[in-house]
Amino acid sequence: MKLWGVLFLILILNTKALAASSPDWKITQAAWTEEHELLFGKFVAQIAEAVEKRQCGTVAKCLQSAANPYFGTDPAGLRYYADCADFPYYLRAYFAWKNGLPFSFGQKVAPRPSAESEVVIRDVRYSPAGNLLLARKDLIALKNKFPNAVDLLNGVLADTISTASYRMSGVEDGAMYTDLYPARISREAVRAGTVIYDPNGHAALIYKVTDEGRIFYVDAHPDNSLTTGMFTPKFSRSNPNQGAGFKNFRPLRLVDATQAADGVFVGGKIIGLNNDQIPQYGIEQFIGTNPDPMGRWKKGTFVFQGQTVSFYDYVRLTLTLGDQHLHPVEDLKSLLADLCSSLKDRVASVEAARSSGLDTKPHPERLPLNIYGSEGEWEAYATPSRDSRLRVAFMDLLNSAKAAVEKSRAHDPSLIYNGENLAKDLLQTYLQEAASCQFSYTNSVGKSIPLNLETLRQRLLLLSFDPYHCIELRWGASQPQELESCPEDSNKRQWYTQEQWLRNQTERRYDIRMDSSLAELNGPRPGMGVAEAPEVDIVSYLNSAAAFFQNQPVQEK
Repeated sequence: MKLWGVLFLILILNTKALAASSPDWKITQAAWTEEHELLFGKFVAQIAEAVEKRQCGTVAKCLQSAANPYFGTDPAGLRYYADCADFPYYLRAYFAWKNGLPFSFGQKVAPRPSAESEVVIRDVRYSPAGNLLLARKDLIALKNKFPNAVDLLNGVLADTISTASYRMSGVEDGAMYTDLYPARISREAVRAGTVIYDPNGHAALIYKVTDEGRIFYVDAHPDNSLTTGMFTPKFSRSNPNQGAGFKNFRPLRLVDATQAADGVFVGGKIIGLNNDQIPQYGIEQFIGTNPDPMGRWKKGTFVFQGQTVSFYDYVRLTLTLGDQHLHPVEDLKSLLADLCSSLKDRVASVEAARSSGLDTKPHPERLPLNIYGSEGEWEAYATPSRDSRLRVAFMDLLNSAKAAVEKSRAHDPSLIYNGENLAKDLLQTYLQEAASCQFSYTNSVGKSIPLNLETLRQRLLLLSFDPYHCIELRWGASQPQELESCPEDSNKRQWYTQEQWLRNQTERRYDIRMDSSLAELNGPRPGMGVAEAPEVDIVSYLNSAAAFFQNQPVQEK
């Protein structure tokens, strides 16, 4: 057994021996060490691997199963719930509690002042210039009074943490340190337990980095479900002050405390390590390996072994063990596997809306104030963000194929391919993998309707994100035979038709007011809807590219 495995087992046994069924948070280890960080990563990985294998699919079911090494040690009354923002904090706090470690979290954030300060910020989760931390909360024992872990996990974290907690660069340390710091791009820093923050309002936890440099994450959703996926451009880059990208929890230390005879620390204060004390700290993901002299983050470039590459290729190549090249056919298979998993996860999400009966209710007179960041039924059952990420993933699939074909035409040495017609081989791979990715949805009369990845691609821009639409429209049905079971009236059909502008949009804008009535939803407006659908037709492109290759003279090798 590897060293971390032995340490993990010892830690778990010690935890159970300390009767962790008590809700009291007792600090018995004054500082987070590198060993603790590795063990936290292993804890995250065990939960995520169960999700990946579909052994459990919600926060509650996973934490109340053998996937949780602390299963059976929880006191009564613990509510196992977390959405995407809460989930990394929830697991971090839960692990810290079980292992007697210090825990502290940002309690109050505010928008960072900027030249855009005249813009009304309706939601601090989407501040244009990011946020600043104004207050912290430490969990410290005072004499014989201990913090209550159940209270923290059941409500305090959920009431405090949002994606606004991630929307800061992390370069701030000292007295008002940030909970998370930006990770340098290396296998030592980007690892199981690392957070990925998407500035469009999503957070996830890495649980696996493969030898090929592929990053896999687990994330939570408002319905308490858990899903897994692969890091791709669906996680955007942005202004460094927004803190997008890879972030690690800052190691904490309890200082100036008194240790009682039973080994429990009382009093003191919690401090976070400064960035210059953390070997895994780095900001190249914000500014590039070759920063722009004028400080423009978008102009910074990423150079790997003398070649300028995209940020996403840089991450991939840097994290690769061994042969540091791009393998286009295998890469396509990986992207398709990730897409297939996302589509199957969408099945469960849309089915939850149908099971709730929301599709049978009349459509509200207006859309939410913002369709991407709302509350109530819409937040729980609508899928505008999920569907936007799907569109970006299909666009990335096409763009990756185009980039590989161009590299092949240019005889780029970073590409590993030994065939004669890369486009043809990519097309064959796509068609085979897309056909094998099969799933189904249950329609309005209880009948199972089979789909596959290619069928879904063809109707991608028709998928309704609106939870008040029938299940058939949620899955983009357009043929009369499939639509005949949809019971919707003309009003709801008109809502579906006029939401097409929004279905064409890939950028998730949280700073735009979107509460349109049906009459007002008559075309795209700035930041709300686009007239032209994004290009996702990988089949047509590869067919055309394959014909081009076929007509070219054979190059001597």
